[in-house]
Amino acid sequence: MAEDSRRIPLRVSNKKAFIWDVDDIALVRSKHHICGVLSGTLPHLSQQNAFLGVPLVLMPEEVVLLVENQVGVLVDDSTAHPQPNQHHLQVWDTEQQEDIKRQLALLEAKGMKEGANAGRAMSAEALRKRQAREEKRTAKAKLQEESGKPRDLSAMLAPDPPEPASQASAVQETAESKALAIGHTVVIPASSSTLEWYNPDSSCTYDTIAAAKAARVWDYPSNLQERAKCGVFRSLWEQGYFMGGGIKFGGDYLVYPGDPLRYHSHFAATVIDSPISSLRPMEIVAHGRLGTATKKAHLLCSWDDNKK
Repeated sequence: MAEDSRRIPLRVSNKKAFIWDVDDIALVRSKHHICGVLSGTLPHLSQQNAFLGVPLVLMPEEVVLLVENQVGVLVDDSTAHPQPNQHHLQVWDTEQQEDIKRQLALLEAKGMKEGANAGRAMSAEALRKRQAREEKRTAKAKLQEESGKPRDLSAMLAPDPPEPASQASAVQETAESKALAIGHTVVIPASSSTLEWYNPDSSCTYDTIAAAKAARVWDYPSNLQERAKCGVFRSLWEQGYFMGGGIKFGGDYLVYPGDPLRYHSHFAATVIDSPISSLRPMEIVAHGRLGTATKKAHLLCSWDDNKK
């Protein structure tokens, strides 16, 4: 029950709202039919145009819906990250030094394990080189025999040259020197909300759109067109539809009968902000032709701000 009553933090930066927690992203999608758009890059992924990661960017209409339904709360993210004091920096530095020591200890243990098997590896390498020298010496002797020259016994009986000094010194290289040569890894936390000085208290948290507007953190909706979009979005949402951005298809929204990962959109919706707004016949024809070309029906959604 406590988990259900927790309001999802919608972190606002430059008048855009983001969700950074993966569990919150899954919750708003599965329970509240809010999809948003993933905009973060994924590590070690060569192509970043098909699959993206956190954060999830929300449409303004989605933000208004979540806040009005008391599902989300707006957080002024820049204010929630104050300048850390000396104590916070000392604690952070101590944790970094302990992490470096752990990394060096692991490298030293790994070096000792590799050193125990180095003799076997060097013996195999030495045998391979000795075989190569024998083959080269045999080929040289055969060449001299074919040319009629006597064999150079001194060359044949000469001892094998000593191994290069670099190989002998490589065996004696300690794990500590390897660690110093390799260096250490600085781990950057995936979420800054775990930092000790992060403080999203009541001074930067807003549970209503009006409070966020008064603090100049959020300003949507601010005119008739934006209010009409919020009203149409809520009306379609209450009927069980999922909505996404529709600008690529000539509308304000794409309307899906279920999760967009499972269904294609059936409609492209355009919001008309007033029942008395003018609508040219050419616009209706264009919407119809575009909807037919993309295998969608085009919804013309009118909003009456007086009736709401």
